[in-house]
Amino acid sequence: MPPTARGANAKARSLGARPRSKGPKSVAAGQPLEHRILLTATLCLLAFGAVMVYSASSAPSLLQGHGSGSSYLVKYMLFGGVGLVLMNLLARDGVKWVQSITGPLLVVSFLLVLAVYIPHVGVRVNGARRWIGPGVLQFQPSELLKIALVLYTATLLARKPKRVLDLRELSRPLLVVVGGACLLVAMQPDLGTTLTIAFTVCALLVVAGMPARNLAILAGSGFALIVFYALVKPYARARLTSFVDPWAHASGSGFQAVQGQIAIGSGGLFGVGPGQSVQKIFYLPEAQTDFILAVIGEELGVVGVCALLSLYGLIGYAGLRAAKKARSLYSALIATGVTALIMSQALLNVFAVLGLAPLTGVPLPFVSYGSSSLIVMLCAMGLLLNVAAGGSAHVRAVGDTRKRESAGWARERSSETDSDRRRGDGRARGAGARGGRRAAS
Repeated sequence: MPPTARGANAKARSLGARPRSKGPKSVAAGQPLEHRILLTATLCLLAFGAVMVYSASSAPSLLQGHGSGSSYLVKYMLFGGVGLVLMNLLARDGVKWVQSITGPLLVVSFLLVLAVYIPHVGVRVNGARRWIGPGVLQFQPSELLKIALVLYTATLLARKPKRVLDLRELSRPLLVVVGGACLLVAMQPDLGTTLTIAFTVCALLVVAGMPARNLAILAGSGFALIVFYALVKPYARARLTSFVDPWAHASGSGFQAVQGQIAIGSGGLFGVGPGQSVQKIFYLPEAQTDFILAVIGEELGVVGVCALLSLYGLIGYAGLRAAKKARSLYSALIATGVTALIMSQALLNVFAVLGLAPLTGVPLPFVSYGSSSLIVMLCAMGLLLNVAAGGSAHVRAVGDTRKRESAGWARERSSETDSDRRRGDGRARGAGARGGRRAAS
């Protein structure tokens, strides 16, 4: 090292500063690891989805005379591009921005869900009334309602965390709203979205510190309502009976489940090859939406399915790490809610296709074709990326700070801050002692 450089470094050490280095920038100078994992997994899922949507839809479209076979791919890329732009905007400062529109967004979502039941406004497809709007611009309001409920629940629990300790106090603002939303969605009928909302809200309550007894009461009540709904509604009852024994109803309500299992079984370990699926052409209706996993299993085999599930596993891992490191309780709850929303919807779709759960009709996040789901999920990912990058927003809490501690969040944040402070004090004392010894010598 030249004498001038040694002198500069010695002077820097004497002033308590770190010597300058000409090496490459450290990894810490960029985005956190959680942010990079989330972004990489999302982009990989989108690329994977584009390939599989084209594979699942091109041959049936050509055989049915619906254009060149690339129409679904073009629309998937168009809506995916819109979603990526919104994701990028929300990833910058989305957590602070959505805090001011949570109330209006929830009201608009409820109004749009109610509009589904208005004649000549709601669109009925395959016996279900879930959409509004004409043609390619059809929109599913329940998708917007899911993210609105996540924001609403996070706001309530961050404002008064001790609310989860009393079911009566919790039921007035939260459970009434969530229960009403689930009832409206279930009447469409859309049991899959209803279950996704219920699982997501339960995950938020767990993170907020709800006692196990209260959580068991809610879970038991919800299960009883689902069973009652399945027994009363012929649509849900047919789905339940076909789940118990799909092969006994292979020509009726169990047709799609049986064909999905045949597709996955035909793929074996490595699949029959990209684009070579037979089930998507003649047997699986709308294979590019709810049953795209069956096409993946047939063409890419168990290896392809495991690779897909590993990407969702990365999102779950990074999302929970981002929630743990969040700078505010509100940001931690949003990260938890978005992660639970993505993971619960993915698991419901996977379990239904594999025959481990009744058919729910929920798309596979970021992979299945569906304009509403794709755009809303990318917006939710933008919020999660904002939390992972360090973005935060504070909601004014009601009462003393012990209510924050009931969620277990403030205690962990304060302990980490204290340990960082102790390490900083130790470094300062060590530097001072070394400086004193050098001066004495």
